Amino acid sequence: MNDITQKLPARDIQLKILEAMTAVQNEQDAADRGVNAEEYKVLLDRLGRAPNRVELGVIGEMWSEHCSYKSSRMHLAKFPTKGDRVIQGPGENAGVVDIDDGQACIFKMESHNHPSFIEPYQGAATGVGGILRDVFTMGARPVALVNALRFGEPTHPKTRSLVEGVVAGIGGYGNCVGVPTVAGETQFHKGYNGNILVNAMAVGLADQDKIFYAKGAVPGRSVMYVGAKTGRDGIGGASMSSAEFAEGDEEKRPTVQVGAPFTEKLLIEACLELMATDAIESIQDMGAAGLTSSAVEIADKGGIGIEMDMDAVPQRETNMTAFEIMLSESQERMLMILKPGREDVAKAIFDKWDLDAEVIGKTTDTGRFVLTQFGEVVCDIPVPPLAEDAPKYDLPWNEPQAATPVPRADIPTPASYADTLKAMLALPNMASKRWIWEQYDRHVMGDTVDSSESGGDAALVRVHGTDKALAICSDCNPQYVAADPFEGGKQAVAEAYRNLSSVGAEPIAITNNLNFGSPNKPDTMGYIVKAIEGMAAACKELDFPVVSGNVSLNNQTDGVAIPPTPVCGGIGLVKNIGQTTTATKARLGDVLMMIGDVGTHLNASLYLREIIGREEGPPPPVDLATEKRRGEFVRTLIKARLVTACHDISDGGLACAAAEMGLGCGVGVALNNAMLEEDIDLLAHYFGEDQGRYLLAISPGNVPDVMAKALDANIPLTPIGQFGGDSVQLGDQSVSLADLRAAHEGWMPEYMASLN
Repeated sequence: MNDITQKLPARDIQLKILEAMTAVQNEQDAADRGVNAEEYKVLLDRLGRAPNRVELGVIGEMWSEHCSYKSSRMHLAKFPTKGDRVIQGPGENAGVVDIDDGQACIFKMESHNHPSFIEPYQGAATGVGGILRDVFTMGARPVALVNALRFGEPTHPKTRSLVEGVVAGIGGYGNCVGVPTVAGETQFHKGYNGNILVNAMAVGLADQDKIFYAKGAVPGRSVMYVGAKTGRDGIGGASMSSAEFAEGDEEKRPTVQVGAPFTEKLLIEACLELMATDAIESIQDMGAAGLTSSAVEIADKGGIGIEMDMDAVPQRETNMTAFEIMLSESQERMLMILKPGREDVAKAIFDKWDLDAEVIGKTTDTGRFVLTQFGEVVCDIPVPPLAEDAPKYDLPWNEPQAATPVPRADIPTPASYADTLKAMLALPNMASKRWIWEQYDRHVMGDTVDSSESGGDAALVRVHGTDKALAICSDCNPQYVAADPFEGGKQAVAEAYRNLSSVGAEPIAITNNLNFGSPNKPDTMGYIVKAIEGMAAACKELDFPVVSGNVSLNNQTDGVAIPPTPVCGGIGLVKNIGQTTTATKARLGDVLMMIGDVGTHLNASLYLREIIGREEGPPPPVDLATEKRRGEFVRTLIKARLVTACHDISDGGLACAAAEMGLGCGVGVALNNAMLEEDIDLLAHYFGEDQGRYLLAISPGNVPDVMAKALDANIPLTPIGQFGGDSVQLGDQSVSLADLRAAHEGWMPEYMASLN
């Protein structure tokens, strides 16, 4: 548009823009905006006419998978979303749970996958900024960040630069805005070569009587735009994030937003200050689809209409069209509905923080979404078709095929278990990610007690000024989900439950980020359906409801989907920070004890996949009743201060978990096979990934008490080793801690050093 208008007089420019914006759009125009032929027919029915360019832009963004969840919404309803501690479940900017004493924890996880592949630094940075806004929009001060990252195989030519850019973007934004990054996970797999995953989670704290919602707006109120000015960055980002990639899609860089973390910090403080004045009736951040989605969501949740004047929107570029203004995803912006007469109060606060604050419209009782530019109406459509009355699909799906088990006889036993342990700890998915997390400020704000990235199963963040703490984790094993989405979905939730229990926290609720390929492929849709059903079953059995989340579909390149990756972000509550532990606190002389049975399951394991080279077989089954009983037992022991250190057994099995505990505390550990039955399968014992198991470090004086409690609770508990020395011993084989540490911590820095 600028090229057409830059040499014309001002009014002629306006007329040219209006002509382009009000031009009637046809079926092909709709297809270009991601609205298919059938949806275009629905659109015509809803409007009673063909849309113009602005209207089609608005509808195209709101009907995208990213905004509408049109292919997954009916299945998301299977999640349990209520519980004794749930204050607000899905449907708002973030979930809200009760953490006692009139306080609430507000949290959510979202994806920024496509933008981070196209432009890794800004894609990841703005993912962090966006999820922070979801939390402080509701009146919470953000206190923690989490990230769940999936990259392609290390040998792929793009992987190293993507890792470098994404990590720099996360650190650059989070560090500057002053919120600690305390937990996360980083995995590598060839299935992400053409479509990486960057899932960001934010956690905040608020008083329960000072929580703000998007719902609640009534007619006759001022609509105020606050924050940074609107530019042309990120236009069409929601629809771009809802489309699959093809080779060469780096040319889509103009659709990636640009972040300004120092502006976000100002926005946090300004919003929290205004919230203290009781001037806000409704508030919504401008995330995917920008001003469009924020305005639609406020209008829809209030059952009202909204009118906005594009000329009043603060703009940093000239001759912006209504289409560009409404679809821009410029960052650090919010939309709020003010109570009568509070406009000057809001403007004064935002002026103080050197941020724009302008009244750009009003709420109405018409139920319509109306936009004007240069004094002319450029959009006039009903609100319901943009939200609850948008298309929803019950797409066909195929039952996923069961994985064929690999017979034990076909799984070779290594010549040396000790050498195998060393090799496994150096694998990309097991190796220390210190190179990554040392770039994040984990202790800013001063309340981080322990970060999961430095060795714990979950991060611990003190509730400021109290003895309480939040436990926070992020979990998913995509290989399990690929092998069996129902069991893999159960396991993702159960793993989060175990990680929270391992530090002594009561698991409260989860947020999730469901990352899959195209829902229009029945095979992929089958994985989506069964993974959700597995997760829902686990959430119900474990009393671990879903209170917020995100669905990211069409994660595929040239028709090849990513591994199914439903990430769980878990939140737990610790009522007394003194009644916690981590995986890294074992002491010399402690007895190593295992909750659960001897390992048997090598199918779909890290050993089979990475050491033997066979990505085959079903995942280990998850007994949810057993998970719940054992988790409760572990928490009881930790609360009674009978446990020095605790670590759940997951990827890599018993040997890897024990080695991680030894590396974390700097003390060797010997696994004593004499305590086991003679005919035990040592390979499965060391590297099997059977579920529902924990390792406990117990002071020798507490062993009789712990054993008695386990007997009373009918919990299988076996002493299997002791902490001491400077090596990890597997029966009569051993490997020094120094060699293990070099292998475990050496891979990532060596890999990233080869970038230059």
